[in-house]
Amino acid sequence: MEQKQSKTNVREMALIALMAAVTCILGPLSVPIGVVPISLTNFAIYLAIYVLGCRRGTISYIVYLLLGLVGLPVFSGFSSGVGKLFGPTGGYLIGFIFMALICGFAIDRFEAKLIPSMIGMILGTIVCYLFGTGWLAYQAGMTFYQALAAGVLPFIVGDLVKMIICAVVGPQIRRRLEQAGLVH
Repeated sequence: MEQKQSKTNVREMALIALMAAVTCILGPLSVPIGVVPISLTNFAIYLAIYVLGCRRGTISYIVYLLLGLVGLPVFSGFSSGVGKLFGPTGGYLIGFIFMALICGFAIDRFEAKLIPSMIGMILGTIVCYLFGTGWLAYQAGMTFYQALAAGVLPFIVGDLVKMIICAVVGPQIRRRLEQAGLVH
């Protein structure tokens, strides 16, 4: 029994590390369009949630966040460090934790049902937007509406596309991993 439990823990840790690595690869890829760049970080988080579930997917994002905070260049534009957390986009980095939890809850609860999963991803992303917009407004000396115009409005369509892609591909990847006995 103990050996099976240890194999499960090692497998879980490996999958969490793998999805954190995927986020480390996708997160720095960005297009600078203003104060807030277009990034693939949220895409990686949505995918991690589909593949790993709420708890492990959120942990994989936190691992990614910690790697960036200690200096690995994994944030947008290959940046890193605690200063990034206190910079204009730091609210989004924190908001991603809550996004992962909310998305994960919906995806776990409704198991690959497209509409409820999309609603969960949209709600999670709105919460992330709120954290990011609030911090951006404070940090950059903008009004909330100016920060919303700079940090949310240009990203809505792209983020919806990322959600749709993950809602289609995510369950398929999860199913294949379940068939291979890698996740349960």
